[in-house]
Amino acid sequence: MLEKLTHQEEEAMQAVWRKGEGNIKSFLEFLDEEIPYTTLASTIKNLEKKGYLESRLVGNAYLYKPAITEEEYKKKFMSGFVKEYFENSYKELVNFFVEQKKLSPKELKEIVEMIEGKK
Repeated sequence: MLEKLTHQEEEAMQAVWRKGEGNIKSFLEFLDEEIPYTTLASTIKNLEKKGYLESRLVGNAYLYKPAITEEEYKKKFMSGFVKEYFENSYKELVNFFVEQKKLSPKELKEIVEMIEGKK
């Protein structure tokens, strides 16, 4: 079972998923916010320890690649999120967004159409 990621670890994983396999320096350009090389290097090492990344030595540098796809992570994260915050009910999740006025009637209709397989 994979550990939950911190915000910083999620940001690093986003960069790795965008880049694919690469070294730490190559991931820096795929980050949404600038962070020091040493900070990213430490985060990448933590992600490897947690099982999210695999590495291999090429020459004198390590190349890292995802051990889990972004889709797999989203599925795992959303399941835990819905279970933890919405009593394992996707209906409650949608209801929350409707109540917060984050979903318009048009968007809600589109969701229903997707569920019914019309799109």
